[in-house]
Amino acid sequence: MGGFFPGSFLFGAGLLWIPSASLIMRGPAASLVKRFHHKTGAGLGEKLMRLPTRTQVAIIGAGPAGLLLGQLLHKAGIEAVILEQRSADYVLGRIRAGVIEQTTAQLLERAGVGARMQAEGLVHHGFSLCVDGVRQRIDLSRHTGGKTVTVYGQTEITRDLMQARKASGLLTAYEAENVTPLDFDTAQPKVRFEADGALHELSCDIIAGCDGFHGICRASVPQSAITLYEKIYPFGWLGLLADVPPVDDELIYVRHARGFALCSMRSKTRSRYYLQCDLNDSVANWSDDAFWAELRRRLDPAAAAALTTGPSLEKSIAPLRSFVAEPLRFGRLFLAGDAAHIVPPTGAKGLNLAASDVHYLVEALEGFFRSGQDAALVHYSPRALARIWKAERFSWWFTSLLHRFDGAESAFDERLRGAELAYLMQSEAAQAALAENYVGLGF
Repeated sequence: MGGFFPGSFLFGAGLLWIPSASLIMRGPAASLVKRFHHKTGAGLGEKLMRLPTRTQVAIIGAGPAGLLLGQLLHKAGIEAVILEQRSADYVLGRIRAGVIEQTTAQLLERAGVGARMQAEGLVHHGFSLCVDGVRQRIDLSRHTGGKTVTVYGQTEITRDLMQARKASGLLTAYEAENVTPLDFDTAQPKVRFEADGALHELSCDIIAGCDGFHGICRASVPQSAITLYEKIYPFGWLGLLADVPPVDDELIYVRHARGFALCSMRSKTRSRYYLQCDLNDSVANWSDDAFWAELRRRLDPAAAAALTTGPSLEKSIAPLRSFVAEPLRFGRLFLAGDAAHIVPPTGAKGLNLAASDVHYLVEALEGFFRSGQDAALVHYSPRALARIWKAERFSWWFTSLLHRFDGAESAFDERLRGAELAYLMQSEAAQAALAENYVGLGF
């Protein structure tokens, strides 16, 4: 097991945890640890003062990509330790979208974390496009042979994965500081990090960089070895979360002269709404009343009349960008999730792309550990990137179609956009192509 104890769990400031007080430790390991009780917000029990020194896969980042990768590797019998800079509470506190493609839902079920999603998730067979006050339903199931999407928040997926990891006694180090991947251009990579005031090194066979857009993994790659593609959009999304029933049973995407809007949800009692806003706008400029009033202006009359308002639980402004890094493999370091790509949220592809990266990476790692040959790893990057670029294209197209660009494009571009919207609202073939991409392309 390379220096760590079966049934253990890393938590807190890089400290080793055992989730069950009934775990019996025998042999030399028992004499190497100091045990004492300590309660945390995650409900874990005992703290142990020893850290692992060896694992098969070191995963940097405990967001959905890292946690899902760790869970699927566990199912495949491959050891992994997850290192996370933030606390568990911080990770769970991130407000993120929750439209889950059918392939992602199936991957979560394969990982053994789909039960609550199946019980509480909202299965959607379509969504609505509202263009200048006229609404058109896009029938996803009819256009895709019965496929659906599921509304289930990313926070809940993260919680399910964390609980599954705890139940299996798997290792996760939260609040690990100055995490640095090293020697990934050799067959003996390692990760150096600080925990509990001490410097530690974790030797491994593979490093998985799942640490997000601003993480250390992509930044550790020499600039000459990586190519970055990026598009910044000249607007942002002002989002509001409220405990009010959704305005409709399905999502509504709105194209309006005043700007884009989206009516989404987290459950039958919690709604998430978005307004296109200026990139330099501030949440301080938007009272709850101002937000609701502007949203009503952009909705069709029926939706405006049905809208239930209430106090916001959270308001924030997010910039929109498209971003891809190529390649995704650098020796024994692999990028996945937001470390590898960003999409504008219009197409609901961010979490789903992270899941598809994990799918391809698990297949590559299973082949590697089965054969012991690096040849099993070479196909991860091209396979993942092929699907990434298709999702990037769809997200760029859907974003460009529904937003105002306020002088960033010519009058000709605007008229073309109007013609494409008219075609989409009237054409079964165009709606079928939209539905195929929205529900997610196959792995």
